[in-house]
Amino acid sequence: MSPALAKMWIAIASMVFMFISVGFIYLSRYKINIRWLRFLLALVAYVLLILAGIIIIFVVFSGPTPQ
Repeated sequence: MSPALAKMWIAIASMVFMFISVGFIYLSRYKINIRWLRFLLALVAYVLLILAGIIIIFVVFSGPTPQ
C-alpha cells in the first residue's frame, strides 16, 4: 500500500469518528434518559471528536506524499 493510500484511509477513519461522535452527541442529548448512559455516550463522543481532530491535523501537516 502506498503512503498516499494509507493517508487516505487514515483521513476516512477520522471522518467516520466525526460522524459517530455527532450521532452519539445527538443520542445523549435528545434520546437517552438514563443519566450514566448519557454521560458515557457524551464522553465517548468527545474523545472520538478530539481524536479525529488530532488525526486530521497529522494528515494535513504531514505534507504531500511521494509518488
